[in-house]
Amino acid sequence: MQNTTPLVSIITVNYNESEVTLALLASLQKLSYTNLEVIVVDNASPKDCPEVLKGTYPEINLIKSETNLGFAGGNNLGVKAAKGDYLLFINNDTIVPENFLEPLLQTLQNDPSIGMVSPKIKFHWNQELIQYAGYTAMNTWTIRNSSIGYRAKDDGSYDLPRETASIHGAAMMVPRQVVERVGMMTEIYFLYYEEHDWAAKIKKAGYKIFYQPQSYILHKESISTGKSSPLKTYYISRNRLVYARRNFKPLHLGVSLLFQCFISIPKNTFSFLVKRQFQHLKAFWKAIFWNLTHHQIIHQ
Repeated sequence: MQNTTPLVSIITVNYNESEVTLALLASLQKLSYTNLEVIVVDNASPKDCPEVLKGTYPEINLIKSETNLGFAGGNNLGVKAAKGDYLLFINNDTIVPENFLEPLLQTLQNDPSIGMVSPKIKFHWNQELIQYAGYTAMNTWTIRNSSIGYRAKDDGSYDLPRETASIHGAAMMVPRQVVERVGMMTEIYFLYYEEHDWAAKIKKAGYKIFYQPQSYILHKESISTGKSSPLKTYYISRNRLVYARRNFKPLHLGVSLLFQCFISIPKNTFSFLVKRQFQHLKAFWKAIFWNLTHHQIIHQ
């Protein structure tokens, strides 16, 4: 007999943002679903006092990493401590409504072929605008995908639950049995693309990726790295190539690398030069050289 109220482990990662994380924890306190545990992983914050999280909400499980493990590594540390049958990974820069958990849980319980599910994601700064309503497939030329409904008005046009090409790392629920079968997120990426890599791995294992708009969250977006920072430029540029090297078939990878060499890399280089964004240019080329000098670890 199916357990209608299984334990859900909610995992979030904090890095120098205790005030932001406190706002998320305050919204989690109001959830209508109560059989849950909240795990906060502090990623060795150098300019923060994460003890305030435990002091304010003593019921949470605060795990303090000795080093900054990045997005995947921090979440994986949470997975190792989690006891739930379902794991919800959620960014600390989000706010959730009280009934957001049930539709996600029911989606996974009603269809065991679904391996992961994300809610509708709306912008915190304008709750009428959508950030995520599913993803398009990864383009094998550009190694990019598009967020469906991005900046569209939330007028009901994106309210149909459906299968989608990839998950959104800001909020994704995965059954424990899927994690046990497929494994946790790879930690090669550190930041960006790891959720797409994980979704590709889970799809390869025969599961579907789902978008469930009956649930939504509000996302403050890119608080840790900044909306436009050299750090973000570095990891997105580096990991776009890492994703292709790990997931594309040889023919697609060859085509993609040709596109990068003759179109994407020259275009981005020229763009950073024209805009005099020299720190971004340096980060971009650092990302390219990382891929040229790292061969063996890609498939770990």
